[in-house]
Amino acid sequence: MKKAYDTLSEAVGDLQKAGYTVNFDLVENGVHSKDLQQDWKAGELTVDKFYRFEGMSSTGDNTILYAISCESGEKGLLVDAYGADEYISPEMIKKLKMP
Repeated sequence: MKKAYDTLSEAVGDLQKAGYTVNFDLVENGVHSKDLQQDWKAGELTVDKFYRFEGMSSTGDNTILYAISCESGEKGLLVDAYGADEYISPEMIKKLKMP
């Protein structure tokens, strides 16, 4: 894994090769995998890495890619837009907070 990537697709490809193969969706109290039909709460997750991608033409193009490990052993990726409109719990906000 690199410290930085030029594109989101390059980062996703490299992280998938490194074992981050589950596609996560953000839900109120944690993340969800549609493929595995499973949920993990914020306390069961570790954000291993994150990468920011800022759009050149619009702030609506800004995204963050999170590489996440679960206590149960699954590793995957969460792609999230800056300023998402969905409600997430304070615990999950804390988990995704970037230094």
